[in-house]
Amino acid sequence: MSSNKPNETSLSNTIKRVLADESNVRKATTPYQVDFPYHREEEAQVTRREFCNFLGLTSAALFVGAAGFAGKAALDARELETFAPAKIDGAEALPPGTSLNFRYPTEKETAILVRSLDGSYHAFGQKCTHLSCPVYFDRNKQQLSCPCHDGGFNAQTGDVLYGPPPRALDEVKLEIRANGEVWAIGRTAGTGERVI
Repeated sequence: MSSNKPNETSLSNTIKRVLADESNVRKATTPYQVDFPYHREEEAQVTRREFCNFLGLTSAALFVGAAGFAGKAALDARELETFAPAKIDGAEALPPGTSLNFRYPTEKETAILVRSLDGSYHAFGQKCTHLSCPVYFDRNKQQLSCPCHDGGFNAQTGDVLYGPPPRALDEVKLEIRANGEVWAIGRTAGTGERVI
């Protein structure tokens, strides 16, 4: 115990010296004022009222900005998107119960054309509505399947049959022309609710 006494005394002296320096900051910083000319009187003091005003104005600016983005999104949603018609090459020769991949409405967006067993054509965006994995036509089940998370879609309506997808596939509108050609003429988003 006696060996700890000098350490305790030394520690308490150090604490007293540090606290003494902290209590008189001006005295402690005076020797260094020439090298570091900083005056505490010039330090900006923020009052509670100024802080609350700043906080209120910042919050209002963020709210106005968010409202602006929401308003623009609402206006953009009202505009009908127009798509240029595009011929789906090879669709006329497609046997019933099979599918064909094509690109629509742009070269970057893939779609899938399905010819049902009854001979009717149906087309959908190829991105699964769960996590955008590409869907494929399963001939054995005659449905569209997503291999990533085991999702299934009706090949005639695009509605969700099972799995995690939250909504139906985007539908590609088709037009069968007089010479038997199949044309993609538009695209609409799938419904927001699961049918199952």
